Amino acid sequence: MPEARFDVIGIGSAIVDILARAGDDFINAHGMVKGTMALCDAARSRFIYDRMGRAIEISGGSAANSMAGIASLGGSPAFIGKVGKDKLGEIFAHDIKVGGVEFFGSLGVQPTATCLILVTPDGQRTMNTYLGACTEVGPDDIDETKIADAHVTYIEGYQWDTPQAKAAIRKATRAAKGAGRQVALSLSDPFVVERHRGDLLDLIRDDVDILFGNEDEIFRMYEAGDLNSAIERLRGAKVLAVMTRGAKGAVVFDGQTTAAVDAAPVAKVVDTTGAGDLFAAGFLFGYTHGRPLLSCARIGAMAAAEIISHMGARPEVPLHELLVKQGL
Repeated sequence: MPEARFDVIGIGSAIVDILARAGDDFINAHGMVKGTMALCDAARSRFIYDRMGRAIEISGGSAANSMAGIASLGGSPAFIGKVGKDKLGEIFAHDIKVGGVEFFGSLGVQPTATCLILVTPDGQRTMNTYLGACTEVGPDDIDETKIADAHVTYIEGYQWDTPQAKAAIRKATRAAKGAGRQVALSLSDPFVVERHRGDLLDLIRDDVDILFGNEDEIFRMYEAGDLNSAIERLRGAKVLAVMTRGAKGAVVFDGQTTAAVDAAPVAKVVDTTGAGDLFAAGFLFGYTHGRPLLSCARIGAMAAAEIISHMGARPEVPLHELLVKQGL
């Protein structure tokens, strides 16, 4: 690839995660859909927070988690996002910078976004997100010279929920394409697909080079009932598609051939928060460093295994050390 300052620049929600353990009865009693993300307003967020058990606070946000993962692997990532003029905003900015990510952040009027994450005994996470300052991300936050200085611009699907964020994404994709760079999109959540399927299909067709999604997200996007029909429909999309399948590993489809990789072993699944984010981190690290696609996927599987072995969506062990130790 031509020289660039950054391997990947991510555009996404600057969120502080608040995690607590909960039983299925708590999830059901409060009208949540287990394993998904729901947007909520400040009042709903406060209502849930007041009823959660003991919690821990860890900086999060899907694309931000991926950029932190790339930095932990030894890459050079950057992140564009918006925080509030508050303590949580200071925490987010501090954490991402200390983690080795160049942070091109700006201050919003609203408070810093939070995601209340309930982790059930099976390790599944159910998220309730108050977007706050994230909803203020717009075209003015996109510096086209910085986009042009990254091999890949990575967009989280969650950003498609506000008109100004859509405009920001369109500006970023134009800048990336104009500089001969690539664009990657994470579908983020089945509900994102349900809300914006038509728009996202247009974005994928026109601008996306690499598509990330789990099995449910990609099946819904392409209205497929099984893996074979999903792959057949992806053939027409002309993208490099990376489909994660939980314990069944992942599938990579380059438009012509399909390859599968196993999930990396993990002693115990503690919290699945960020598993997809870190898989994307590992894949993109490998991809921007010239690794073969299967090698990229194996690095992604390794990073995802590390993240689900503990609470929170940021690595606890330097991933570059695991990379060396596992000979990847």
